[in-house]
Amino acid sequence: MRAVMEAMGLQFGYGAGLQVVADRLVLGEGRIMGLIGPNGSGKSTLLKLLALLLPPQEGRILFMGDDVRGREGALRGQVTMLLQEPYLLKRSVYSNVAYPVRSMPDREDRIREAIRMVGLGDGFLDRPWYRLSGGEAQRVALASRLALHPRVLILDEPVSSVDREGAQVVRDAILSARERWGTSVLVTSHQPSWLSGLCDGFWTMGEGRLSGPYGLKGDEVVP
Repeated sequence: MRAVMEAMGLQFGYGAGLQVVADRLVLGEGRIMGLIGPNGSGKSTLLKLLALLLPPQEGRILFMGDDVRGREGALRGQVTMLLQEPYLLKRSVYSNVAYPVRSMPDREDRIREAIRMVGLGDGFLDRPWYRLSGGEAQRVALASRLALHPRVLILDEPVSSVDREGAQVVRDAILSARERWGTSVLVTSHQPSWLSGLCDGFWTMGEGRLSGPYGLKGDEVVP
């Protein structure tokens, strides 16, 4: 299995606060991997490092075998992240999903494909941002990432503000992205049963340090 993203010797710290350390992480092509750990353990920081939103203070990140340094901006369409509290443009659903793919010749097809993948349908495209519930806004934000057909999709608590039906839609969209485009996914959630039905394996974070990967047995992470 080919590695899409690799991280080696990553370190990042906030002054005298938490130091995030990841000695080794390999995300394989088409793999869906979970990241679990308590609040404050460094999960979100690690995800931002891997999404190329934060520069590591030590260590290297490789994308398709090549160092990402100096290429972060060019890679952000291929490596994209959905934040736990995603930001939407103060515009229509259409404008939000269209923005990342506005220069692509097939953008109309991508927009409609992505909005359907998150279970909203074309009827939502003209809806303004302020008429969306929290769960709908989360799904629109996910659609804007899916429209990119990313090689790596990084998701920080993507079902924290959706109901059970919405959580199933998000799960199905992730699986569909893997099937359609071979997307590799790294996702964190505090809902172990939701993760267990989705992920191929897990890493864990504790006090800023990454461990794993581990396999899955029921809802338990096992070596």
